[in-house]
Amino acid sequence: MAHNTQVSADAHAPPVTQILADFVTKHPSQGWDASVDKEAHRTLLNWVGCAIGASQHATVKAALAAVMELAPTAQATILGRVELVDVASAALLNGITSHTFDFDDTHLLTIIHPAGPVASALLALAEHHGATGRQFIDALVLGIDVECRVGNMIYPEHYDRGWHITGSTGMLGAAAACARLLGLDAGRTAMALGIAASQPIGVREQFGSMTKAFHIGGAARAGLMSALMAKHGYTASSRAIEAPRGLAQTYSTKCDWNEITAELGKRFEISFNTYKPFACGIVIHPSIDGCVQLSQANRLPIDDIERVDLKVHSLVLELTGKTAPRTGLEAKFSVYHACAAGILLGEVGEHAFSDEVVARADVIALRDRIKASVDDGIDEASADVAITCKDGRKLQLFVAHAIGSVQRPMSDADLQRKFHGLVDPVLGNARASHLIEQCASLSGAADVRALTASARASAETVAAE
Repeated sequence: MAHNTQVSADAHAPPVTQILADFVTKHPSQGWDASVDKEAHRTLLNWVGCAIGASQHATVKAALAAVMELAPTAQATILGRVELVDVASAALLNGITSHTFDFDDTHLLTIIHPAGPVASALLALAEHHGATGRQFIDALVLGIDVECRVGNMIYPEHYDRGWHITGSTGMLGAAAACARLLGLDAGRTAMALGIAASQPIGVREQFGSMTKAFHIGGAARAGLMSALMAKHGYTASSRAIEAPRGLAQTYSTKCDWNEITAELGKRFEISFNTYKPFACGIVIHPSIDGCVQLSQANRLPIDDIERVDLKVHSLVLELTGKTAPRTGLEAKFSVYHACAAGILLGEVGEHAFSDEVVARADVIALRDRIKASVDDGIDEASADVAITCKDGRKLQLFVAHAIGSVQRPMSDADLQRKFHGLVDPVLGNARASHLIEQCASLSGAADVRALTASARASAETVAAE
C-alpha cells in the first residue's frame, strides 16, 4: 500500500554528491599548504599507534576469529599482528583495532574520529596495489575532508538522534579516499559515494561494548567495497547524499549544505584534527585534565580529599554518566572512574581502563567521592573542577580547553611518547622508533608496503600471547 507522506525536505538541495566527487577526483596532488601535509602525517602516526596498541585485545581476537572462518586470501596486513587477510577484512580489522582503546584522533567540531574508517580502508587498498606514500597521503586528506564536511553538515542533530557519527559518515570518507587511490573518474566516484550512502553504521546504544569499535571497521569495509563496486560499474543514485529521501535528509533534521561547499579545496578539515592524551571519550578530557592538574600541582595525598565536584556540559553525563562501571570498556564511559584514575595514577592511558584498575578498592573509594553536575553555561570543551580537602581547603580550576585540543595541541614529542607507549609492548622500542620515522616521511615513500611490513608482528609475538 502506498503512503502519501508529506516530505518537508529540501527538494532543491545543491548536487552535493557530484560536488564532492568532482572535488575528490580533480583536486591536485598535495594541493594544500605544508601544515595540512604535516597534520596528515601526524594523523597517520596516531592511527598506526592506536591500531597496533590494541592488536592483541580480546575484541580484535574475536573479530579475527570470525574473519578466519571465511578462509580469507592473504592480501593485506592487520597492524600489529602476523596474520594476512583479504583487503576488505583488513579494513574491518584495522578499523576495529584503531578504535578499541578509544584513544584515536578526534575532529572536535563533530566528535568524528576521522582516521579510523578512512585510513583503515585506504591502507589495505594501498598495500594491495603497491601505492606510493604520496598517493596515500593525498587520498587520506581528501577522504577525511569528505567525511568531516558531511559531519559538519548534520552535527549535532544527527548525533543527538543516536547515531555514532564516525560510523555513519566514515563510510563516505573511506569511499572517497579509495576512489581517489583507484583513480576513478568523477562519475564513478559519485557512484562510490552513492553506494556508501546506503551503508551508515552504528548507534550510540553500543557505547561501552565491543561493537562500538565495529562501527569504525564496518564503515571502513563499507567504503572500500563501495569504491571497488563503482570501479566495476555498479551504480547508485547520483543524488544519494542530498535528495529528499537521500542520506542526509533522512537521518538528520539539520542539513547545512554550506558546510559542504564553504572554502572547499581551500580549508581542509584534517587541519582541525586532535589527538587524545587520555584513552577515553573526548567529552571527559577537560574534567580529567583539571583533576590531574590540581592533584599534581598540590601533591595531594588521596586521603586528604574529601570530595571532588565537577561542573560539566550536559553531554558529559549523557555519554559518560556510568557511576559504577564493572569493566574497562564500561569505565571509558564513566567520568567518575576517569577522574579518579587521573588523580590516583597521574595519567589516564589505556592501563587506567583495565579491568584490574576498575576493580581496585582505592579507585572505587575515590570514584564514589566524585560528583558531577550539569552547568548550562559551560561549553562541552570545558569543565570546572573543585577539590575539597578534609582540612577545609578548596582547590578550584576552570579548564577552558583540555590538553590535546586545537587550542592546546599535543606536540610531536607528545605523540611520539604516546606511540611508544602503545607500540613498544607489541613490536619493541626499536621497531616503534623506525615506524615513527616511516610515518613522518611516508609522502616520500615509493611504496606503502615498507610501512605495513614494519607494522606487522613477528611469529614470536603471536606465540607469546
